[in-house]
Order: sequence, then C-alpha cells, then structure tokens
Amino acid sequence: MDFLTRLSILLICLVSGISAAAKESVPPKVTVDGLRLVEGTTMARVYAKPDVDLSLYNRFYVLAPQVAFEKDWQRGQNSIPGNTVTNDDMQRIKSELSALFVEVFKQELQGNGGYILAEEPAEDVLVVSPLIIDLNVIAPTTPRNRNSRSVIASAGSMTLYMELIDSVTGDKLVKAIDNKYDRTHPNPIRANQKRNEAAARDLIGEWAKLLRLALDEARTVVNGK
Repeated sequence: MDFLTRLSILLICLVSGISAAAKESVPPKVTVDGLRLVEGTTMARVYAKPDVDLSLYNRFYVLAPQVAFEKDWQRGQNSIPGNTVTNDDMQRIKSELSALFVEVFKQELQGNGGYILAEEPAEDVLVVSPLIIDLNVIAPTTPRNRNSRSVIASAGSMTLYMELIDSVTGDKLVKAIDNKYDRTHPNPIRANQKRNEAAARDLIGEWAKLLRLALDEARTVVNGK
C-alpha cells in the first residue's frame, strides 16, 4: 500500500476526533505530534512544526478531501415538510464538494500562484491533505425538492481541517482548522443548485487563497524580498 493510500485511510478515521477538537474553547499550545500553535493567523487555528520552511517545496499534491456532514443533518432536512434527502443524495453532495475543492485549490495554486502540481511523492513535493467536516447545506437541491421555493439568507457552512505533509517522510509540517459560513448575500434569496455551488466555491476559494499567500510569504522571506 503506497503512502497516499495509507494517508487517505488514516484521514477517514480522524473525522470524529477533529470535529470534537474544533469545538474546544481553549486550544492546546502544542499538538500530540509536536506542532506549535501559531498566533495571529487569519484561520481559526494553525499549528506548525518549529522552524518549518515551506519554501523547500516546489511542487504540490492536492488530495481530494473526505467530506462529513454535520451531525443529524439528514434527519433535520427530512423533518421539513416536502423535503427528502436520501443517502444517495448525501453521497452525491459529498462527491461534488470534494471534486470542487480539488478544482479550486489547483486553480489557485497553479493558475494564480504559478506553482507546479505533482502526481506522485518526491522530495520537493508537499501534500495538501484536507478534510471537510460539519458540512451544513441549508437547502440542498435533490430530485425530490428541486422545485421547492426555499428562501434563505445563507447557503450553509463547513469546517476545513487541513494538513501540509512531506510526501516522502510523512512528517506533518502544518495543520489548520477553520470554519466558514456563507454570507454572500445580505438579503434572503431563493435557494437553488447554482447558489449552493457558488457559495461553496467562494468559501473554498478563500481557504485556497490563504494557502497560496502563505506559500508566497515563505518564498518572500527566504529570498529576502
């Protein structure tokens, strides 16, 4: 079993523990794997290996994230009159969100940042390993409720857990946790698939930009510009 396969299996097992950790009011200063809390970051929590140098990595491998819904999300949706969300609907939403995540991150890193994307581990490859947890789609579009006239002020929310990992050694260099809530429209509007996708793209895009800016900063410091 190769490194990336083992990593993906491990990430699936971490979902419940991460969800609980994200709700802690006082974050630990040091993680069990020796990463230290970074103060004053834009994301809710960022931990990094002491003296980590991300400028050593010239290429990046973006893993497709596992996605987990907020607890009892399906039950809450199905309690709404005229609303039905099946297990197949949930799997479709998770698959679409996972694919969208990879698309947006690759576009930001390669298209906007000029970074090189890799297809396999190497000494200069950094693995971007994400999880989406606590996903809450307020008005999902399904074959059974696509004609509903739901009016919402927000498309929903989700939490990102992301690790940056050395692709050869498997060392965790950085980990971050952050929650985002869709606020793209100040006034309630009708829910539909296009609105949900646009909101998800915007939220993921904010995270992708933060990563790209962090990588840019690492190179700026090293190059002394």
